[in-house]
Amino acid sequence: MKRILSILIILLAAHAAYAQDANAPKLNKKNLVVKEWNAGSKGAAQTLDHVTTYSPDGKKIDEIEYDAAGKQKWRKKYEWNANGRMSRELVYDERNRLMNYKTFEYNEFGKKKVQYTYNAKGKLLGTKIFEYLTQE
Repeated sequence: MKRILSILIILLAAHAAYAQDANAPKLNKKNLVVKEWNAGSKGAAQTLDHVTTYSPDGKKIDEIEYDAAGKQKWRKKYEWNANGRMSRELVYDERNRLMNYKTFEYNEFGKKKVQYTYNAKGKLLGTKIFEYLTQE
């Protein structure tokens, strides 16, 4: 009996914690720029690690990863269609040269159905198919 009661209390606590997170105010991403910094040990200088930029309507439009010296490692740009879905993800190298890009197809629920990856010259490199299964 104590065991069942303990499990019930744990489940109720987990549900309450989830409900609090679900009700927490959401960050307004409109025109937002998020910078991530690496702060080493005491007294070490901070180095810029990652920058993500959002559009006026809150869509991610640019992402840059930096190395420890502060030089660009890669960059991703995101393009969105009129339905508010990502249409292309473009990946650039450290010199801002296009390496590859991805295009997407969506299902009737607005979830990714197929992802196509192309090289910089437009040759298809691969296809990823998404499958969504519910478990009851």
